[in-house]
Amino acid sequence: MRVLAIEPYYGGSHKAFLDGLAAASRHHWTVLTLPAYKWKWRMRHSAVFFAEQIKQRGSEGNKPEAIFCSDMLNLAEFKGLCPKEIADLPTIAYFHENQLTYPVQVEDERDYQFAMTNMTTALAADAVWFNSAFHRDSFLRALEVFLKKMPDFQPIDATEAIRKKAAVFPPAIADINRPANRKTGPVRVLWAARWEHDKGPEEFFEALKILKGKGVDFRISVVGEQFRDVPEVFEQAKKILAEHIDRWGHQKTRADYEKALTEADLIVSTAEHEFFGISVVEAIAAGAYPVLPNRLSYPEILKLNEDRQCEVFFYDGGAGALAERLEYLARLIETGQPLPEHQRAVESVQRFKWKNLSGILDSALEKVSASG
Repeated sequence: MRVLAIEPYYGGSHKAFLDGLAAASRHHWTVLTLPAYKWKWRMRHSAVFFAEQIKQRGSEGNKPEAIFCSDMLNLAEFKGLCPKEIADLPTIAYFHENQLTYPVQVEDERDYQFAMTNMTTALAADAVWFNSAFHRDSFLRALEVFLKKMPDFQPIDATEAIRKKAAVFPPAIADINRPANRKTGPVRVLWAARWEHDKGPEEFFEALKILKGKGVDFRISVVGEQFRDVPEVFEQAKKILAEHIDRWGHQKTRADYEKALTEADLIVSTAEHEFFGISVVEAIAAGAYPVLPNRLSYPEILKLNEDRQCEVFFYDGGAGALAERLEYLARLIETGQPLPEHQRAVESVQRFKWKNLSGILDSALEKVSASG
């Protein structure tokens, strides 16, 4: 099958997912992209840009049989601007994130036009795929509440229309090889997330300060995507924890990032907001032991509702509880004892590898194409 993929924000997890899917798929992919820059403008103008690209391409090559786009494309606009033979193709919209529940510092700052764009994209698509059930459910709940705030002519049926064609297909990860022998030394703790307040850095650094105050020896790697305005807590923590730091900041290459994953004993999340958690899944697959809050997509990732043994991977109660959990695991590592249910965590995330997901995604694409 011939698939035309359109990605207005070709960077980060969007790029990794699309590149991996096109490489692992049995289908033939043509990929049109724009660089990952100024996301608001991408959502505003990319439909016009890509429609023009389609027109210029004309009948070049074989006509695609399906369109695959991300939530960054205004799909309704794109279809309205495209030639009819493209606009009528079966379309899958993949939601990495959404602009209705994506965190903002102050709710009054939220631009609801982007939320409306997400809604019309979902309505215009033949299938709407979310990266987690948590993401799907939270988006649909928020959309229902949002639409009821409209003064009149509320399109309440839109939520149910989207729900009927929504499905969950998580992103996949590549194989990451871990060295056979652990490098000697104290526990190595990894925190890998966007450097923003919604990822809970304050809680993480407070827990580390508690460990430091107790005299627990540890090493840390704090990596992840950074933007222009980085919360002050990062610079403060860098000074306080300087003697414990192995890696700090965005890793320049994929090899450096994977090295951070394979060196880690523990992967910690303190996120208050997460649609999926690809870095956590990659770290676990690379052998890091998960220390996660019992919320968001994490119980889904580790199948907590199906396997109560996985409770050992979760903590509740803020920085104090996190510090207590980290101290316990640090002592186990220091004395060479096995971490509880460690292999269970590694095995649980194997289902996210491309070799296990690519065939499922391909078959789902074929099903949408056949019914479109």
